[in-house]
Amino acid sequence: MTIYEQATAVVSELCEKAKLKKGDIIVVGCSTSEVVGSTIGTNSNVEVAGEIFKALHDYTKSKEVYLAIQCCEHLNRAIIVEREAVPFAEPVNVVPQPKAGGSLATQAYTAFTHPIALEEIKADAGLDIGFTLIGMHLKKVAVPLRLEHHTIGEATVVAARTRPKFIGGARAIYDEEML
Repeated sequence: MTIYEQATAVVSELCEKAKLKKGDIIVVGCSTSEVVGSTIGTNSNVEVAGEIFKALHDYTKSKEVYLAIQCCEHLNRAIIVEREAVPFAEPVNVVPQPKAGGSLATQAYTAFTHPIALEEIKADAGLDIGFTLIGMHLKKVAVPLRLEHHTIGEATVVAARTRPKFIGGARAIYDEEML
């Protein structure tokens, strides 16, 4: 399978298993270095990022789900997202580059119609491609998802969905649709 096909398989499986709906947000962190078989942060690859971004963007756009791309630690893991996904969020001023933000974030900033950078977001689901640590950008209760498709290139992919917190006690009743 090509990188594009692998990324499409991963994001489609995430959307299905997380039961994402129109308007939900997926956060993605990606080390293209890991995808090409190098150590994270050592071999950023714009071409690989382009294939991954195109796959993620094509699929999420078809499902009317928003894509939020996490920058690397050099930009404090800022988020690049379409403005319409977060109309009231307060943007920060930064333009990601392959060596300061990462190749995937650079691709997103270039490809999105109205890109903005945020310090944080609370996404409904996420993909961590190559151990980039996306947890800080998920809603409070993250639930790991075991994917059948769990690699892109040489990188391990970890997925999560979120759910509302349970409140109450022994007598509480929960909505099965929200589990």
